[in-house]
Amino acid sequence: MGLKIRWLGHSGFQIKTGEKVLYLDLYRPKQLRQRVPDELEPATIVLVSHGHYDHCFPEAIDEVRNDSTVVIAPRDCGEKLKYAFESLKPGEESTYEDIRIRAVHAYNVKRFRSPGNPFHPKGYGVGYLISAEGKTIYFAGDTDIIPEMNELGQVDVALLPCGDTYTMDNRDAAEATKVIHPKVVIPMHTWDKSTNEFKEGISGTDTKFVALKEGEEYVVSD
Repeated sequence: MGLKIRWLGHSGFQIKTGEKVLYLDLYRPKQLRQRVPDELEPATIVLVSHGHYDHCFPEAIDEVRNDSTVVIAPRDCGEKLKYAFESLKPGEESTYEDIRIRAVHAYNVKRFRSPGNPFHPKGYGVGYLISAEGKTIYFAGDTDIIPEMNELGQVDVALLPCGDTYTMDNRDAAEATKVIHPKVVIPMHTWDKSTNEFKEGISGTDTKFVALKEGEEYVVSD
């Protein structure tokens, strides 16, 4: 049937593999609940990239979490998540039955709160490589183009931020796509901005550009 990737708005995604359901940076404020009003299915795994409120949103996690859900988040999220969870540092990985998850670096190199003070310093947050059904999805987290993107290996689908201010903009995301060489790239963290420049920036490459609307699903095929 293939992996199913559904965009839930902002940086939030649902991934289905067989009977398992994963959520990435699930964020469900009132405006997103109105645009994607569905009742979400219980989570097998919840991944959190970092502690900012629009990525580590306890109310949304509690909506899908049950006693058997595995929650993986950076340690500083413990201030918000009042239950046991796992943490992976960049380079560390864990396997949950037939799903392998590896944490990778995610940080800013040119987007700063003030001089020398990045919005996302190195070591604060992570991205994830999620492997299942012979496919690998790269969830970049909040990041600029960084050297570690050269070391990701084969990526089937890349989920890349492109909204600027806190992350890559469209132009940066296009350049990152050329570094990563995924088969498919899906924009996220867009702040409702047009992604046309992103799409045009990878024209002529072998990467397929898929811009999902909130609530839409993409099926990863061979």
